[in-house]
Amino acid sequence: MITTYSAIEQEVIRIISRTKKVKPNRLHTDVSLEQKLGFDTLDLVDIILALEKSFKIEIPDEVPINTVGDFVTYVADHTEPVAA
Repeated sequence: MITTYSAIEQEVIRIISRTKKVKPNRLHTDVSLEQKLGFDTLDLVDIILALEKSFKIEIPDEVPINTVGDFVTYVADHTEPVAA
């Protein structure tokens, strides 16, 4: 199970990269998904579904997601920490 912010960030980037066929080196936390990468609403829904499945969380429609970092922060804040 993923426990650190850095590990969560790497996994979120991996999922976005795999889901939307974008090279991971283009997915920095401050990159705008719509403006820089041209993602549309359907692309974001695909990413949300993949993240929800992978991390076993729910991302409500009203959560503002504009950047890769928004996804990372939301997932990190809503993933159960695992005891070492």
